[in-house]
Amino acid sequence: MISNNAPKYWEEGKSYLKNLDPKMAELINLFEYPSLKTKDDIFMTLIRSVVGQQISVKAADTVWNRLLEKVTQITPSIITSKDNLELHSCGLSHRKVEYIKEISKIWINEYHSVDWNELTNDLVIEKLTKIRGVGIWTAEMILIFTLLRPDIFPMGDIGAIRAIEKIYNSGEKMDKSEIIELTDKWAPWRTIATWYLWRSIDPEPVQY
Repeated sequence: MISNNAPKYWEEGKSYLKNLDPKMAELINLFEYPSLKTKDDIFMTLIRSVVGQQISVKAADTVWNRLLEKVTQITPSIITSKDNLELHSCGLSHRKVEYIKEISKIWINEYHSVDWNELTNDLVIEKLTKIRGVGIWTAEMILIFTLLRPDIFPMGDIGAIRAIEKIYNSGEKMDKSEIIELTDKWAPWRTIATWYLWRSIDPEPVQY
């Protein structure tokens, strides 16, 4: 039942985490499939991540579906061709409309020819966070969901942090240093651990 688009490292990483950490083994056994997979479209993942910033998964899905109806296809040229009010009518804030328009223009003018697979994690984050509206969390979603980098833990992801606190600390708040100490033990497969933490709080797989 392995996903056709699952990362090549997925089974190896799962086995490693299950042997390392009994609580992670329990999570993986409970939510083993489907795995993380990629749509292999960094621009679309970036737009999807901006849509989902600071709103619930359910709300983000609603806005995303409205946006898809409006534009039919997520491409830089189509988004730049749409009037701001059209995009706003999908449920996007005016600020997010500005962000996705700016991302689209930068993609057309500069980033369309970038070979992202050749860049280190740090360089991907550096290039993406130069774009207004794209923070570290959004760049990390690109690393996880599009580039399928195996060792990413997004410290700014509230869902993942709350899952850790629930599973490893009886729901009590943990210091950043404690979280770092725990997540560092999952290296070099922190992406896999993050995926199953997300699944523990929302059994419906998140895909960007």
